[in-house]
Amino acid sequence: MSERRARPASKNPMKSVWRRAVTPPQPPKPQRPAPPAHPAAPDTTEVASVVEAALYQDGVRVSSPATLAETFRELRDQPSGIAWIGLARPTESELLSLAAEFDLHPLAVEDAMEAHQRPKLERYGDTLFVVLRAARYLDAPEEVAFGELHVFVGPDFVITVRHGAAPDLSAVRRRMEETPELLKLGPEAVLYAILDAVVDGYEPVVVGVQNDIDEIETEVFRGDPEVSRRIYELSREMVEFQRATRPLVGMLHGLMAGFSKYGTDEELQRYLRDVADHVTHTSERVDGFRQALTEILTVNATLVTQQQNAEMRALAEAGFEQNEEIKKISSWAAILFAPTLVGTIYGMNFKHMPELHWVLGYPFAIALMGVVCTSLYIIFKRRDWL
Repeated sequence: MSERRARPASKNPMKSVWRRAVTPPQPPKPQRPAPPAHPAAPDTTEVASVVEAALYQDGVRVSSPATLAETFRELRDQPSGIAWIGLARPTESELLSLAAEFDLHPLAVEDAMEAHQRPKLERYGDTLFVVLRAARYLDAPEEVAFGELHVFVGPDFVITVRHGAAPDLSAVRRRMEETPELLKLGPEAVLYAILDAVVDGYEPVVVGVQNDIDEIETEVFRGDPEVSRRIYELSREMVEFQRATRPLVGMLHGLMAGFSKYGTDEELQRYLRDVADHVTHTSERVDGFRQALTEILTVNATLVTQQQNAEMRALAEAGFEQNEEIKKISSWAAILFAPTLVGTIYGMNFKHMPELHWVLGYPFAIALMGVVCTSLYIIFKRRDWL
């Protein structure tokens, strides 16, 4: 370790650094050996998480070590080279070996082990530790997936630690190797490329979310009963998206503020300003999405309330009409009940009954029925039951 630190550095000892979200796993280059008698062989562990490691001299790849140990050894042998190590969910022993070799701060190493960190930029001596959150839009389920990437940047090394799925850092590596004049600028240039890839990855997400919001607006006015759930889920995703993008604005401004102090190359300054503009634009779009979803949710609640009020009014009107019909039926039933009662009384077969043998008994019964029915009809009519 002292041997590596003693070699002269051709780059600035304090370079601005950036780190960004996760990349899809790639098959490791070295072949995994057959299961040995001792299953805890260290080489097997390294192959599982070292996605790719490479050494560069003047912007050109000069070596592709298969393990961390080989990377450390070859870096010591090339004083003016830089190492770019990509890891995916590394083990604790691997991170500790990296910390010992490159003198990484224990707090940064602990964050890289645990993941689930907020986006941030911290400087520990001549090493930068960057936490980024990448986002990608999944077309099939129409949702946003987030990944996490930790980046360590030092005078002669870049270490990326991936947690989850995110932009393809192998594409970033190819891009840098195809432009050696940019890679020659050192680890800071790698940081720019990673940051640029992460920020570019936000654009498809913005487009996908905009399409979702347009569809949600249509569903709201169409009265789709499932739209409330979709609004809620998309709002939660926008909160996560906001947490991923908003801190980047301050981080980039912090990097730009240190351009003169750390002697950042002018060309890289232009690139980083361009990335900062894109991040600011994306952050504003995300804020707008969240506000739009809040307004859509309010409109949807209003429309649902109006629909419920209309349904309640329709039920009330139906109940009123039903009440009127019941009144009419009850009124006619009472009117018809009166002659039935009189006829039933006089139809009984008792020998001694008043008016039974009276000559005017039948006319009297008929008149009584008519009087009672007419009286009931007048009463119900006045009460608007008929």
